[in-house]
Amino acid sequence: MSDYSALDFSPLVALSADEVVTHSFVRDVPLSHGRVLALVTLDNGRDHTRPNTLGPVTLLEFAATMDALKARAARGEIHGVAVTGKPFILAAGADLSKVSEIPSLETGKLLAQLGHHALGKQSEMGVPSFVFINGLALGGGLEIALNADYRTVDASVPAIALPEVSLGLIPGWGGSYLLPNLIGIENALKVIIENPLKNRVLKAADALELGIADVLFASASFLENSIAWAEKVIAGTETVARPNLPGKIERLVKWDAAVGIARRMLENRIGTVAMSPYVALDLLKAAKSGTRQEGFEREDDSLAGLISGDQLQASIYAFNLVQKRAKRPAGAPDKALARPITKVGVIGAGLMASQFALLFVRRLRVPVVITDLDQARVDKGVAYIHDEILALENKKRITSDEANRLRALVTGTTDKAQFADADWVIEAVFEELGVKQDVFAEIEKHIAPDAILATNTSSLSVEQIGAKLAHPERLVGFHFFNPVAVMPLIEVVNTPQTNDVTLSTAMVVAGKLKKNAVITRDTPGFVVNRILAKVLGEAMHAVDTGTPFDVVSEAIAPFGLPMTPFELLELVGLKVGAHVLDTHHAAFPDRFFESENLHKLAEHGKLLERDAKGKIKGYDKAALKIVAGGTTPMTATDLQRRFEDGLADEIKRMLDDDVVHAAEDIDLCMILGAGYPFQMGGVTPYLDRVGASERVFGGTFHTPPIRGVGAVPALAGAAE
Repeated sequence: MSDYSALDFSPLVALSADEVVTHSFVRDVPLSHGRVLALVTLDNGRDHTRPNTLGPVTLLEFAATMDALKARAARGEIHGVAVTGKPFILAAGADLSKVSEIPSLETGKLLAQLGHHALGKQSEMGVPSFVFINGLALGGGLEIALNADYRTVDASVPAIALPEVSLGLIPGWGGSYLLPNLIGIENALKVIIENPLKNRVLKAADALELGIADVLFASASFLENSIAWAEKVIAGTETVARPNLPGKIERLVKWDAAVGIARRMLENRIGTVAMSPYVALDLLKAAKSGTRQEGFEREDDSLAGLISGDQLQASIYAFNLVQKRAKRPAGAPDKALARPITKVGVIGAGLMASQFALLFVRRLRVPVVITDLDQARVDKGVAYIHDEILALENKKRITSDEANRLRALVTGTTDKAQFADADWVIEAVFEELGVKQDVFAEIEKHIAPDAILATNTSSLSVEQIGAKLAHPERLVGFHFFNPVAVMPLIEVVNTPQTNDVTLSTAMVVAGKLKKNAVITRDTPGFVVNRILAKVLGEAMHAVDTGTPFDVVSEAIAPFGLPMTPFELLELVGLKVGAHVLDTHHAAFPDRFFESENLHKLAEHGKLLERDAKGKIKGYDKAALKIVAGGTTPMTATDLQRRFEDGLADEIKRMLDDDVVHAAEDIDLCMILGAGYPFQMGGVTPYLDRVGASERVFGGTFHTPPIRGVGAVPALAGAAE
């Protein structure tokens, strides 16, 4: 068994010269009958925009504080120890900037051991230990609480979670062992596996219901009530019930079965490329038996392996893209240039247009008018928006007063004159160049000279769409992804005519819609659809030449994508997919394939066979007949190389043509717009790792490549 107190943690301290230290401040709180509660407040001295984090120096200070308090408890000076955080924050977990700098597997294991060494001391105080969860508690922040004997929670806490598996890690400071042994295996699987993959967190009430917290108190008197409750526990007058503690039957019967179900769910949902969810599953399975120390040592080894691997570094890269680069978009003009938006016009009243209108009215809280060819379509669109507002009200997402105000802001008309005072007009009409040109030429007659025009085209030239405009400088591409309310990306397309006022306004509007915007040059497919067209074109070309569907899926599997090319084609629509391939083939006939078979599949209307619940059973028999006839099938290995090299070539061309400013923007688009996995870092880190970048253009997208310290170099043949 490891003796954590005998370990030398100085290699970690050497990496921490610039750590923002979260200090442990102690004060004694007098209780009745001469008892004393030592209250430790975690505070990094910054405001709420810089949460407490747990780096090596922070953990060593916390451990020393616990040692001193344990000595005081042994002398009878204190009768309980409680930990809480600065206002609104307990802790946001490990300092990821430090994790990414760890130079070796051995040092990675030291970090895991240091977390156990420091946080685990709470269970060895000789007096009851408490954590008062007063605010945000993520990752290691929640593990502080799990290592204590008792927990209270503030009713207003917005986020409690163990999100590690979404970042290429596992809860490695006790969470993987302690949580299932506190709330049961099924609940722990939800918190550790399911919630992170769905970007969900627990609220305070959820934590109480699951048994993570023992009691919940209102914010106004949270600390006072927590102290009073702790006093009762110390005095023995408060009995703590934990109904979700796993018993013998759960350990013997339910435990392994629940883990097995979760494993099958993972395989179906994310495939088997991402490592951390499966490592977490193994730890959760093992947690049903053995000692606390054995559980901690399993976490030490597992966390060390993940910290030294490729996927953690790729995850941290992706995390920084989403948290930092997305908030400071490359090439964005000064926000001060943006026009204020006081009214929005939406051309079209179909599903996509109605989703736009709903989003604009919810986020901007300004009048929104929609129009279409006839009043019946307009009325249908307005009714859809009103129904969606009612659904939000019924789900308690908005109040009845808010719902009434939003409904009052939405109107529909066939009279284009109603657009005269709109500052922002966006179209969502049929994806045909002539239609879009005519729509904008007509609406320009009715709007103010400085009103902004936006098109949601997914692949047409924005510049050509504006060819009939008197003022093309006010036109910008504003490409949403479906479903509009959920997908976080907008591609903002900058044409040679688009002026800075228009571009700035588009970026500011995207921010107010709570979307991440990336500026792209006006080229076919922009970023996301161009890369998807490359993948789908290669996939259909392989099928057309005789390669079975399953072999194609096997070839693309190492990319770790959320679905196969054929599932994606059915999701976007086979006709849409065929149109996208045609568009890109017309633009780049030497590099992008068209597929006559895909047009035939679109006419047939089906590619996959599903059961009554929508689960994929196989391939539609008629679809198999449609694509039969190819005589030069490829192996999965050959096709994987084609996917890799084809993407490396296309992305390099996109960067050379300044479609976006850097490889980071490509990855940000693919993560946010196409669901490419965090743990792969999007797409370019993977292409560097497998040697495709070197094979294609003799370099890498990232210097140095984004690799783990324990990574195996690319195969010797990679540069051939």
